[in-house]
Amino acid sequence: MKNTIVALSLFSFLAFSSCKKGDSPITPSLQTNAKEAEKLVVDSVKINDSVRINNALSVNYSAKLLVFPEIKDQKLLDSIYFRNQNIADFSKQGLQDFLRKEKENFFKDRKGGSYGGDAGKWYSHFDMNLKNNINDFMHIEYSEDSYYGGAHGSFDFFERVFDLRANTKVTLGDITTISEKDLEKLLMKNIDKVPSGAAKPEGKNSDMLLVKDIPVTDNFYFDDENLYFRYNSYAIASYAAGDITIPVSWEDLKGTLKPEFKERMKIK
Repeated sequence: MKNTIVALSLFSFLAFSSCKKGDSPITPSLQTNAKEAEKLVVDSVKINDSVRINNALSVNYSAKLLVFPEIKDQKLLDSIYFRNQNIADFSKQGLQDFLRKEKENFFKDRKGGSYGGDAGKWYSHFDMNLKNNINDFMHIEYSEDSYYGGAHGSFDFFERVFDLRANTKVTLGDITTISEKDLEKLLMKNIDKVPSGAAKPEGKNSDMLLVKDIPVTDNFYFDDENLYFRYNSYAIASYAAGDITIPVSWEDLKGTLKPEFKERMKIK
């Protein structure tokens, strides 16, 4: 068994190793804003370990959590770690201990099963990355990657933006007053602006849609130019399409932006 690794790093951006990575779509404007981010103290803890269950199966568990030593608001921390509901201690040591326990439980559950044939290599990966901190709006991307047999694994992204001044998760209602129906129209209009998965380089996202209307999702983030909505595989399109990101520009939302948000983001 490999040794468990717990690493501390400042703004490390690590990618998962998975069979599906080559299919990840180009996601715009995901570079960390270093000038703003330097105001925020961020560390991370990481774990990566493997074990052989039997001659037919080996499993790997890896995960990374960000650590925010200066954030003390309990509700905000609960919201930031929403994918990990059982965390009680948000300190670096507490998060390190949490990952170690999660790894041990993961291996224990796998050892209790019966596997034969060509089970191969299974894995569970979780990653948490700081993508931006603009005007005290902190954008975190969460990604989960796993394989437990079958034709292919699963790979999902979750986007959240947090208001560090109000200590809350940002909602669409904090940004715009646009109606859900009108926003759905904009999503459909912009569906092909960022080619994803099998749509690259010449295809269209719209060719692989499984829905007649694109529903509004709370899986969104924003930058200086656009509001981005991210849809995981099967949410609106076929697996081959991969995850799809649809941009909606501030110009598209002109007349509906909340005055306080518009001023804070310096949108003209």
